[in-house]
Amino acid sequence: MRIAIHQPQFMPWLGYFDKLDKVDLFVLLDNVQFKKNEYQNRNRIKTHDHWIWLTVPVSFSFGDLVSGVQINNQQDWRRKHLQTLLTYYGKAPCYREYQPAFAELYGGVGGSLADLNMATIELIRKIFTIDTEIVRASDIPGLSEEPTARLLDICRHFKADTYLAGAGGKDYMECEKFKAAGLKLLFQNFVHPEYVQINGPFIPCLSALDYIFNAGGDFSAIQRLNRELEVY
Repeated sequence: MRIAIHQPQFMPWLGYFDKLDKVDLFVLLDNVQFKKNEYQNRNRIKTHDHWIWLTVPVSFSFGDLVSGVQINNQQDWRRKHLQTLLTYYGKAPCYREYQPAFAELYGGVGGSLADLNMATIELIRKIFTIDTEIVRASDIPGLSEEPTARLLDICRHFKADTYLAGAGGKDYMECEKFKAAGLKLLFQNFVHPEYVQINGPFIPCLSALDYIFNAGGDFSAIQRLNRELEVY
């Protein structure tokens, strides 16, 4: 079994779904510390001439795990998000086709950031017709708090034989420990597609929302560009 482990992000970028598409099981690492001003509660979308953050307001204390972070529903963020998407993508080719699904998602989210992120990942996964199973690390008992040991514990729990890491993983992972544990270690080598965006020059690495509203739900172009993985 090939497994990948990644923190749950809000409306992730295309590389996130490429990683999801390349494994048998994708584990959301929601039992790690929440980090403000990263991608756990926000992501980037394109404006008429640049990009902005689409941010979910949250209530948290320093040291809170992602699984425990609550959405600040005192702010009218759902309506603002949907209005922002209409403003910048209302004339995009595929906006009308996919907007209702996202409007339904916004109408159904509860109080947990982890639940919201899971819902956004599940929705985009379905749009891209990726059938990889997704589970949460917080549902797995007895995991180590040491980062590398935690990853190895998750791999052992699911009896995985191969671990797929992000391209930057080789810079901080203790790779030899995976080899010692009998795991084949692969690294993602994501090539970002260039597609027609409704406004201005092309900007890569935005939320997958940008691709969906501009180019639709066909994930095959990403798959064709990303067939190769780097073997450790």
